[in-house]
Amino acid sequence: MLPNIKSTVKGVLRFWTSYAYNHYADIQDATRILKSVESYNGKTGSRNLKLCDEYAVEVLGHKHFAHWLYVYTAVSGRFKEGWMPENYYGSVVVPKLQGQYGRIADLRGLNAVMLKSDAFPDVLAYANGIFFDTTYRFVSPDAVQDKLFKNHERVVFKLDNSLQGRGIHFFTCESFSVEQITRLGNGLFQRVVQPHRLLAKFAKHSVATLRITTVYKDNGEVSVRACHLRMGSGEETHVQVRSQIRVPIHIESGAFRDVGYTAEWRETRIHPTSQETFAGNVIPAFKACVRTVVELHRKAPYTRCIGWDVTVDEEENVRLLEWNAEHNGIKFSEATQGPCFADLGWERLRNERAR
Repeated sequence: MLPNIKSTVKGVLRFWTSYAYNHYADIQDATRILKSVESYNGKTGSRNLKLCDEYAVEVLGHKHFAHWLYVYTAVSGRFKEGWMPENYYGSVVVPKLQGQYGRIADLRGLNAVMLKSDAFPDVLAYANGIFFDTTYRFVSPDAVQDKLFKNHERVVFKLDNSLQGRGIHFFTCESFSVEQITRLGNGLFQRVVQPHRLLAKFAKHSVATLRITTVYKDNGEVSVRACHLRMGSGEETHVQVRSQIRVPIHIESGAFRDVGYTAEWRETRIHPTSQETFAGNVIPAFKACVRTVVELHRKAPYTRCIGWDVTVDEEENVRLLEWNAEHNGIKFSEATQGPCFADLGWERLRNERAR
């Protein structure tokens, strides 16, 4: 009897641990955002909320998927069939279409060997006590400082598994030390990109990045599904979730939407720091940005949905700062540009075994 009790208790604990990871935090996040959106848009109509509940249960399999649908509906003003809730994406789609392969992107030092692209501004990596360059040649600790700052005044060091603007460190030749890197842990050095003048006019202290979401389809084609521009605010040195400004970008033309969103999901037509208006602007070298990420996704077919963080430098070169291949976050794109994935049949994945 005792082993059966232990097995039951372990099963219950696994269930609640999984639920807390996949749904509880998401529901809290969605509830907070919904409250913020409704504070300026007004309460979401009961009929639309009912449609969210019905879709969550009948199509996606559980009412806990309704909470992100509430947010999407509040942002867009009406319910749209085909939306993908953030917690459905995380709990159903990611395990089945990304699996453990998506985690490769979190190991920053593998950029060069996995994707082999000059678009990365990578200089050196540090992993498990060893420094090495982008051709995976050993670099002596005594030579690291010279290697980093021979052609660059500043470099940025990104820790493996860094998320939402955390784990980012900037160094000059004077502030750098090998000892500090060994304390921080595994990560990647990149040269600091000087952004295109159009991007710099919105946020001069940080590099604005395009989040381009691509999907590797069942037939081997790669398609762009969503795009938005992420900008820092105030005097932040890099884009951070707590203070970012986001503007949806038209995936065909690269044109800015007239309205962007603060970190609290409040609508704004101007950047709050620079006071620059969003309307009428177009991302420079946008087609080159799209072409770059599509070509690179073909090199990584093992992970089916990727969020690429791209910028354009002062000479209109495409620079790829990061790629996010596990849980790459879709809620903002779904709310402002979605449904982005309605034609892919991902709602049926809940009835399939994990791969």
